[in-house]
Amino acid sequence: MDYATLKLIWWVLIGVLLIGFALTDGFDMGAAILLPFIAKTDSERRIVVNTVGATWEGNQVWFVTAGGAMFAAWPLAYAASFSGFYFAMLLVLFALFFRPVGFDYRGKRDDPRWRTAWDWGLFIGGLVPALVIGVAFGNLLQGVPFSFDTDLRSTYHGSFWGLLNPFALLAGLVSVAMLTAHGAAFVKWKTDGVIHERASKALRLAALAAVVLFLIAGALVATVIGGYQIVDAPPLDAVANPLLKTVIGAPGLWLTNYSLYPWMVIAPLAGLVGGVLALLLARSRFEASAFLATSLMVVGVILTAGFSMFPFIMPSSLDGRSSLTMWDATSSHLTLEIMLVAVIIFMPLILLYTGWVYRVMRGKVTAAALKENNHSMY
Repeated sequence: MDYATLKLIWWVLIGVLLIGFALTDGFDMGAAILLPFIAKTDSERRIVVNTVGATWEGNQVWFVTAGGAMFAAWPLAYAASFSGFYFAMLLVLFALFFRPVGFDYRGKRDDPRWRTAWDWGLFIGGLVPALVIGVAFGNLLQGVPFSFDTDLRSTYHGSFWGLLNPFALLAGLVSVAMLTAHGAAFVKWKTDGVIHERASKALRLAALAAVVLFLIAGALVATVIGGYQIVDAPPLDAVANPLLKTVIGAPGLWLTNYSLYPWMVIAPLAGLVGGVLALLLARSRFEASAFLATSLMVVGVILTAGFSMFPFIMPSSLDGRSSLTMWDATSSHLTLEIMLVAVIIFMPLILLYTGWVYRVMRGKVTAAALKENNHSMY
């Protein structure tokens, strides 16, 4: 297989991994964000925790796999992003620490203060990663202040606080609202009674917020936020060297791909349609349909960012040549081929196993189920 085709395939595969992470671990984070608000008693909070308790660890594998795939397939992007987003990534990591200990230690004592503290720990473990990942995408869309020297050593010229700019925070809120809606739809699907009703209300509010914020962000990208475009580059199958191209930046350039490839407009439409459908289905008895609607919204929003930036992975706001794309940030031809063989072998097995787990764990989590399985559930 030629080098350029392999580069494109790995752009698609990493996108699939990120979407898989958002779809699965996303509703875990959304349920954790909602935990202190839609469950009032300890029994109700145990029900919410156990809606995701059986699968949350497996869902996090998508996140780990996506990080490993980026390290192997896009080493330059991995190195540059850790230079620029180092403290942000540490913040995500420390927040994620609350998840395993929150799930496993919450029920070790009957003290209400103990359990409430871990409930808020789970909330932090859901909110912070959702917010920071959205902020990271907001900064990618604006360009990151880094550059390469002639030896391809990257230097980051910004600060952690510089990442918290208004547009990046808006992107973070889009992420939080979207995943909160996704989590609310899942909790609604897996519960009944008062928690079911509260999850329905949360779904309406979160879906509405996600749609409105997504529209605002889209309008800013179209009119204010500077985009990037390659105007001169070496052949697609050339040896990876980001400094061999010429890049320009100007507001509205992120819309260029939608003119070149009109079919890409399906991504923002899917994000909006999914959000609106989730809003409309929030009060209905079609629980699975509401969850599919939020899933469509998640896929549409992520693809919108990916299609808009294509082929950029990490544009530089300081030196256009240093911007990293899927063509010049990749590993060697042999590395991509070996990784592709591994994906072809193991990805179907992972999907089959994941499907089997969800099939076994299907059904609603109820107070009666908690009472019957008190020693085997969180």
